[in-house]
Amino acid sequence: MSNPIHLRRRALLAATAAAAGWPRALPADEPEAVASLRAGGVVIAFRHALAPGTFDPPQFRLGDCSTQRNLSDEGREQARRIGAWFRARALVPARVRSSPWCRCLDTATLAFGTAQAWPALGSPRGATETTNAKSLAELRGEIATASAQRGRFEVWVTHMFVLQDLVGGSVASAEGLVLRANAAGTPTVVARLPPA
Repeated sequence: MSNPIHLRRRALLAATAAAAGWPRALPADEPEAVASLRAGGVVIAFRHALAPGTFDPPQFRLGDCSTQRNLSDEGREQARRIGAWFRARALVPARVRSSPWCRCLDTATLAFGTAQAWPALGSPRGATETTNAKSLAELRGEIATASAQRGRFEVWVTHMFVLQDLVGGSVASAEGLVLRANAAGTPTVVARLPPA
């Protein structure tokens, strides 16, 4: 017999995704996702791979990985699988940008061999609302710029909170959202890549 709480939670998640205009979850080889990346004019934004726990420890310091939540062995393997997925399809990003948090930089580097740290992708926890608003405006502007550049795509690696604030809804560890700005300049999810 199905658990009614579990069924209500699943229905709520489905309703949230529908309300946000998200397409259905995509299998790893979904043609629309690959076609969007090949056509370009998109950003694929990943939540960092699996890093057990919640939030960073009280002694957290940016630039010192020993004070942060870091990728588990499974998370490092997820990141490598992301890179393998792109290489198997000869999909090469024009640029790879990452939150300066170690778990994001490690995800990007393990997947793509490189990452440019970008503070706008950093976790909003601990920042002021003004900083969050400024970062979100910068991210939206960059998605609009990328959307006008057909034939290329960027990879971003960030945090759940950033993606929630940017497009609404939750995102699993190592899940990717293919984003494009609509006519009004609002980021929209055109495809999702489930965790590799």
